[in-house]
Amino acid sequence: MSVIKTENLTHIYNRGTPFQMAAIENVNIEIEKGELVGIIGHTGSGKSTLIQHLNGLLKPESGRIYLDGEDIWADKSKIRNVRFKVGLCFQYPEYQLFEETVYKDIAFGPSNMGLSEDEIDKRVREAALFVGLKEEYLDKSPFDLSGGEKRRAAIAGVMAMRPEVLIMDEPTAGLDPKGRDRILSMLREYREETESTVLLVSHSMEDVAKLATKVLVMNNSHAVMYGDVAEIYSKGDELSKMGLNVPQITRVFMGLRARGFDVSEGIYTVEQGLKEIIRLKKESGGK
Repeated sequence: MSVIKTENLTHIYNRGTPFQMAAIENVNIEIEKGELVGIIGHTGSGKSTLIQHLNGLLKPESGRIYLDGEDIWADKSKIRNVRFKVGLCFQYPEYQLFEETVYKDIAFGPSNMGLSEDEIDKRVREAALFVGLKEEYLDKSPFDLSGGEKRRAAIAGVMAMRPEVLIMDEPTAGLDPKGRDRILSMLREYREETESTVLLVSHSMEDVAKLATKVLVMNNSHAVMYGDVAEIYSKGDELSKMGLNVPQITRVFMGLRARGFDVSEGIYTVEQGLKEIIRLKKESGGK
């Protein structure tokens, strides 16, 4: 059974005004438990509006959202529990830090879940350790941390709630390459160790290619593609027409195919490209 499912999900902004527009329209998706789904699309395609519906921050104009088979809006009094099960980390989450210490910031979510002090303490320390924050950082002010450390502290605050689904909106935005790689590695390890479902909104086709098991493509308020990474990335021409830049290595191999080389269509990482070149050399006798 899918962990998240939407049926004809639609949200209209500025209804009844000259500025009325559909942010998302008739979105129908099913996300299975344990998937790491990359959500891609150009600016204004509906990505952020979609994810804010999945944990009940926005209520749909029409359509339904199911979490573990239950309509999240069937009982409005339970929507708070939905937000504990579906953790959403906004872009630049460090701007949401506000407590006196890193410990209190990470503990904020678990504290609102009504957990015991021992359980809260356990979760805070586990989440901090997972994101790579040493114990001595917990007593510091979050504003004394570096940019990358603030980002990890904010993410730890969401992870400490142990959500069934973790949604990350551009988690590597503004970070240097080292910081970006650390966040991406952390997300991969988090999914593997917790078996949670992770949704990653990203403008980086390369990051999605490295991490995702499935890809959801948003375009003009609609979910236009959903499938395995290889399946979606093999449609490079269609993605390009939507204004999406496929990974550079994918463009290289698209060019090779256009020149008559018998190369695979499913190349979207450098590692895959290297293997494909080695295969071609072997088949051609090393030429």
